[in-house]
Amino acid sequence: MTSAVPGSFPQLTRPDWLPRNQWPFQSFAVDTHSGVLAVTEAGRGPALLLIHAGTWSFIWRDLVSRLMADFRCIFFDAPGNGQSRNVVGNATLEGASRAVAAVIDALGLEDFTLVAHDLGGPAALAALASTPARVRGLVAMNTFGWRPSGAALRGMLAVMGSRTIREIDVLTGFIPALTATSFGIGRHLGTAGRTVFRKGMETAGRRAFHDYLRDAREGGGVYEKAAAALAGPLARVPLLTIFGERNDPFGFQARWKKLYPDATQMVVKNGNHFPMCDEPDLVARTIREWYDERIEGLWHARGEEKTA
Repeated sequence: MTSAVPGSFPQLTRPDWLPRNQWPFQSFAVDTHSGVLAVTEAGRGPALLLIHAGTWSFIWRDLVSRLMADFRCIFFDAPGNGQSRNVVGNATLEGASRAVAAVIDALGLEDFTLVAHDLGGPAALAALASTPARVRGLVAMNTFGWRPSGAALRGMLAVMGSRTIREIDVLTGFIPALTATSFGIGRHLGTAGRTVFRKGMETAGRRAFHDYLRDAREGGGVYEKAAAALAGPLARVPLLTIFGERNDPFGFQARWKKLYPDATQMVVKNGNHFPMCDEPDLVARTIREWYDERIEGLWHARGEEKTA
């Protein structure tokens, strides 16, 4: 259910399981061909577009609360995740990519920095292939932007994306339960926060999580579009990579460095798959300092060149 917000988008009615003290934001609805997306904005300043696919936007909460004093943070639940539950068809990377493009267009985003996590990386990069000039910089957080290769990675996607594992998770909720622990997003969460996160991954969300993983093994045309974006104008924008020390088994951070030799790279000590949840203060400070130096500094230099 939604209620109209004059001059803006329809405001989403807050579900009973999402109390304000755990989610101090107001989400609104953006209607797309994939269904209605739950989109959230917080803060003012240069735009950061935070993209994830698989769980839901709760993973960004603590990072956004630390960045919103300096940035306009935009984040949303991918189709099938969180409050974006009326997904049309199975959750796919192509659908998530179209959702990214729809949010960019609906909000008229220009000159923004992409912050991508996990499967949000290839989905967002594919969406940007047609509009790379809108992007100021990239933050790759435990993510990748290429077709998965190697037996270990492809095997993991095949197993975790299987219908058998998906239906076991639907019955038991083992993935949201594990993700809510300190191994996942829960290092600094209390009982209430962990409960809210799990509520955002009830039956439909669990199915979507595994459907995204299954689709990620091949990805349709998403990887080709992402590769084109990385080889095109995006190859010249500043890149920051942030990975958990304990969660880069496939060498993604080293591959990013090959693609972007001038990349700034940070490893969160003892961090796992969600470094922004493990050390939100450190990650926020790193993004802010990198942005001031590499994004604002670069644009200032370009402005001086144009007026010289």
